[in-house]
Amino acid sequence: MDTIFAQATVPGKSGVAIVRVSGPSALHGCARLIGSLPEPNRAALRTVRRADGSVLDVGLIVTFQNPASFTGEDSVEFQVHGSIAVVGALLSELQALPDFRMADAGEFTRRALMNNRLDLVQVEGLADLIDAETEAQRQQAQRVFSGELSDLVQSWRDQLIAMSGLLEASLDFSDEDIPEDVWSDVMKGVASLKSDLEMQIFRFSSAERVRDGFEVAIIGPPNVGKSTLLNAIAKRPVALTSEIAGTTRDVIELRTDIRGLPVTFLDTAGLRDSQDDLERAGIALARDRSKKADLRIYLTDEPARAQPFDTRDIVLHAKADLSTHELDPSFPVIKVSGLTGKGIAELLSTIADRLVEVVPIESVFTRKRHLVALKDAVIALIGFDDLAGNPLQYEFGAEKLRTVIAILDGITGRIDVEDVLGDIFTSFCIGK
Repeated sequence: MDTIFAQATVPGKSGVAIVRVSGPSALHGCARLIGSLPEPNRAALRTVRRADGSVLDVGLIVTFQNPASFTGEDSVEFQVHGSIAVVGALLSELQALPDFRMADAGEFTRRALMNNRLDLVQVEGLADLIDAETEAQRQQAQRVFSGELSDLVQSWRDQLIAMSGLLEASLDFSDEDIPEDVWSDVMKGVASLKSDLEMQIFRFSSAERVRDGFEVAIIGPPNVGKSTLLNAIAKRPVALTSEIAGTTRDVIELRTDIRGLPVTFLDTAGLRDSQDDLERAGIALARDRSKKADLRIYLTDEPARAQPFDTRDIVLHAKADLSTHELDPSFPVIKVSGLTGKGIAELLSTIADRLVEVVPIESVFTRKRHLVALKDAVIALIGFDDLAGNPLQYEFGAEKLRTVIAILDGITGRIDVEDVLGDIFTSFCIGK
């Protein structure tokens, strides 16, 4: 293959920039720019020179000899000054070397996959780790990248192979000393595996929410302070406010981090009967987005008349700075003021508590294709019980188990991966 190179750090002015090189000519080619290479898998300070011998920069050079590199190939990293001019000149010198070319998006990671340094789900975990904005997302992505999902799938695969082996041995050596309780052992194993698969399917929705983010809709009647509340949460003006009722027509979104969870707040149109076609469209949109949200904040200046969509919704007594009467202490309402900030901290804490309740503890299946594979595996096991007690059906049972193995192999990328690689690697930057 060609030797590839790219800037691994964000383009632009910085203190240090990293340029990565990987491929069969990496060590020999880079030696032409820096003279003697550092010892394999070591770092050393070197002067980087142009082809004409002039000094380009002085930087830290790190070498990796295959397979002890991210890609599994010979690799070199240039850690040079983060000047746009320095990086541009270094990339030009690398481009001029024989068999060197600029890397495509995600090509370093793709080579790691091809060289068995990573499997498919680890690649997905790496993509999510790079995109992680909150602590919960980082933890979830790190678990996938470190191989937790891969290890779980491999353990299932090992169980299936063992069970399939028992059935096939019963077919091939029926006259030999095969235990009589083979089918009973296989049935117990299948039941346990099916339960594990169904549990992961059940947990998928919450795990996906951690990866993609939760939505919290702010709903209530017009002119009650929804936009003001959104601005108070953001600590900056993100929505226009007005004393005129019905001015919010579209859904305004604010993405933020609450206790490590990614949360998008939705400021929606005031709920009321209206004769204005545009406002009615906004109200319809508000109701639709609110119903799909993971949680709703019902903001009103008349809490006793509040009509939340769900028992988990949070009812807020709006404009607490103007309130002169006390509420019934048995009524679960938080008093807030978007102008003074009263009750905002309590509100955010309550939201975090509600969302944490649904955050999965052990789920690492986060993508739609994972869910499809889990469901397909469960479907493939349907009817397995009907084969019980009939040795003539052992072959059909073994075939069912082989089908599930193939489905699980698709998750980790052992088979049928080309159709998903394009989607995955388009999310990577050039230097990754």
